[in-house]
Amino acid sequence: MKIMKIAVTTATTAALALGLAACGSSEPAGNSAAPAADSSAAGGQKFAGQKLTVWRLGTPDEKQNALMADLNAKFKETTGADVNLQWVPWPEAQAKWTAALAGGEGPDVTEFGNDQVAAWVAQDALTDITDLVKSHPDFQQIPQNLWGYETVDGKIYAAPWGGGTRAVLYRKDWFKDLGIEVPKNWDDLVAAGKKIVAEKGKDVDGFAFNGGSDANMSLSPFVWSAGGDFAAFEGGKWVGKLTEPGFKEGFQYYTDLVVKHGVSRKSALTQNSVDIATRFANGKVGMYVTGGWDITTIKEQSGGKVGDDQMAFFSLPAKDGSGPAPAFQGGNDIAIWKDAKNPELAAEYIKLAAGEEFGTRYAKEGGLLPLYPKALGEYASDPIQAPFAETFKVAKGFPNDTNWAEANDTKAVLQSAARAVIEGKKDVDTALADANKELEEILNQ
Repeated sequence: MKIMKIAVTTATTAALALGLAACGSSEPAGNSAAPAADSSAAGGQKFAGQKLTVWRLGTPDEKQNALMADLNAKFKETTGADVNLQWVPWPEAQAKWTAALAGGEGPDVTEFGNDQVAAWVAQDALTDITDLVKSHPDFQQIPQNLWGYETVDGKIYAAPWGGGTRAVLYRKDWFKDLGIEVPKNWDDLVAAGKKIVAEKGKDVDGFAFNGGSDANMSLSPFVWSAGGDFAAFEGGKWVGKLTEPGFKEGFQYYTDLVVKHGVSRKSALTQNSVDIATRFANGKVGMYVTGGWDITTIKEQSGGKVGDDQMAFFSLPAKDGSGPAPAFQGGNDIAIWKDAKNPELAAEYIKLAAGEEFGTRYAKEGGLLPLYPKALGEYASDPIQAPFAETFKVAKGFPNDTNWAEANDTKAVLQSAARAVIEGKKDVDTALADANKELEEILNQ
C-alpha cells in the first residue's frame, strides 16, 4: 500500500558522539501490530520447540559467529525457541528481500541498513513495533534523534542496532615507506594517491573509486564537503540538487580521481566496497572509504600479510582542510518481517538482540558505533574508532524517502552518471542534468 511521503529527518549525531544521555520520553505514537512482548511472556519456556528464521547481512567473521552463537543461546535459554540463522551478502540483500516479499518465504527477523527501512515500509514488508519500543527500557536509552530512519508516519518499524559512518582505510606501512603524510585536504588526497600508484604500479588503486552498490557512501563526503546535497523536500515534493554548484564540484572531484588523476583504474567502475576490500587484502589498494568492519575480514583474507601494523583509518578531509568531511550517518537496524509466523516470538528476539548487552556487542564487534551513550563515550580514546567518532559528529543522511533505495540501489542513478562521465559518453553537466531529472521522478512517485 502506498504511504504518505516522509518529512525529511536530519539525524543530528553530535550529542551521541559526546556521550550525552537520551531524552527517553517523546516516542512517536502508534499501535503496534507486534505485541509488546514483556519479559514475563517468555517465561516458562513458552515458545519451546518453535523456530525463528533470522537473516543477518554480510559475511561473518569469527567475532560475529561468536556473537550470534551467544545471542541465540541466550534466546534459547529465555524462550525455549531455536534460531535458524542465515547470512545474506550485502550485495544480494535487495534481491532476497524482493523475492521474499513476492513469494511469502522470507525471514521472521531481518537486519537492514537504516536508509532502506522506509522503502520496505512503503511496500508493507515490515511490522509496526512501536509498542515494543515504548515498553522496552533498553530502547529508551537510545537517543531519540537516532530513530529518524526507523520512524514512518509516526510509527516505528525497526530498532537501531549499530551506528555507522565511514572513514578512509589506508596502508599505514606504505605511507611510512613512501613518506606520505595523512591527507589534510583534497589536494593532499590526490597527491598521496598518485604517489602510491607511481611507486606500487598502475594495477594498484591509490584511492579506490567505488562505483558499485554502495558508491554513494564514497561520493557523498565530497559532495557534502563542497556544500552540495542530493535532494531537498521543498513545497511538498522532492527537488533534486544534483545540478547545483556544490554537488557538481564534489561529483567532478570524485570522477576526476579516475579521469584526470589516474589514482584508480578506469577498468573497475562497478566495484563496490566488498570488491575493494578483497583487493586491499591482496595489496592492490592504498586507500578507500569504508567502515571498521573491514579490518577483521581483510586480516583473514590476506592470510596474515595485512594486519594491524599495516592498516589505519583517517577521517576523509574537508575540501579546505578545516576538519573531517561530512560522511553518511548510517547504521544497521533489525526488524520483524511482515510474514513472521510468530510476531510475539520475533519481538522477544528484537528486544534481546538490540538491547544494551547484545546491541553494544553487535556494534563493537562488527566495527560499528554503539548507540548506547555509555559505550559510545569510550570510543574517543580508541585509536581505530576515534576517526569514526569525529566524523560521526558532522555526519549527514541521504534523502529519507521511501523511494531512495530505488534511486540508490535498483536504478543506480549516480553510479550510471559517474560511469557515463568517466567513459566519455557524457560531460558532467549533461550527466548530472539527466540524473537530476531521474532522481526527482523516482523520489516523487
